[in-house]
This record gives sequence, C-alpha cells and structure tokens, in this order.
Amino acid sequence: MFSFIKGFVRETEKNYITIENNGIGYQIFVANPFSFPIDEEKKVFIYTYIKEDEFSLYGFNTIEEKELFLRLISVKGVGPKLALPMFALGSVTGIIDAIDRENILYLTKFPKVGEKVARQIILDLKGKLVQSENTKISVFEEVIEALESLGYKSSDIKKVLPKVDANLKVEEQIKEALKLLLK
Repeated sequence: MFSFIKGFVRETEKNYITIENNGIGYQIFVANPFSFPIDEEKKVFIYTYIKEDEFSLYGFNTIEEKELFLRLISVKGVGPKLALPMFALGSVTGIIDAIDRENILYLTKFPKVGEKVARQIILDLKGKLVQSENTKISVFEEVIEALESLGYKSSDIKKVLPKVDANLKVEEQIKEALKLLLK
C-alpha cells in the first residue's frame, strides 16, 4: 500500500498522470490531470485499488480529498471511477456541504451520479463528514481570492476575515466579509 508518491510528473493524459520516482513511472488516475505541470516535482496522496482483474492507483492533491474519496467509495453503488470525477467539478467543502444540506441537485451535476446514488450518498454520509482545519483554511483562501478579484486589498481583507463565521458556506462568507469591508 502507498500513502503518497513524490516524484516528477512525466506525462499527462485524459484521466491520469505518470509520476517518475527512482526510475519507476507510476500511472495515477487523478481528477484534473492537466493541473499537474510536466517535469514539476509533485507529492500525490495515493489510494491503491486492487481487484482480481485490476490494480490501480488514484491520486489526490490533499489528504482531505483522499479521505473524502474513501468515504464516498464506502457508499453502496459508488466506486472509484464514479467518485474521482466529483473532484474535477467540485471542492471538498462543496461536496461535504451538499451532503450535509441534502443538496441532491449539486450531487447530480457530477457524471454518472443520478438521483438514486445522490440519495444513497446523503443517507450514508450526512453528519459523518467533518471539515478539518485545512479545509477551513482553503475555504478562507477562496474567500480571499474572491474579494481580491473584486478589488479589495489583502491587508483590508485580513482585518475582517477573523470576524467572518467559518461555518458558513463560501458564498455566505463572502457576503459577510463584504458587509464588514463596506463599514
């Protein structure tokens, strides 16, 4: 079993990357292969999938993505090939938020996820997923990026950010921060 592989990205294809480590090229299925620049050293968190006719590696940028992936594939009817594309279109916080709020519409936007599978995911995982501090930090990074794109200075944003409720959805955090910035 592998926890992570650190090496140089040598190839990107439609649904996988190849990472070279000590002269061995590992083919790793990832959600966004073209977000991995060629010839750049990268640490990829790995899930090893073994079946009688398959041995595959699935890779993630963060440990939070890997942990959520493991929870998703524990749901009846959700395998690695169905769960991985969810990370191409959604963020960890977005997926967790959709599950906790029973947002079937959000979950069915992912490829091959119908209403029945979305309901099963919600039934099995609602209330069982906890956002870590790293996830909350990445949400704040999204808020900062959105406010900077609106023309606010990072120094002003950092003054109001501690006053924003970290448990709100990203959109609500942005609205709350805007209210504080306008005062």
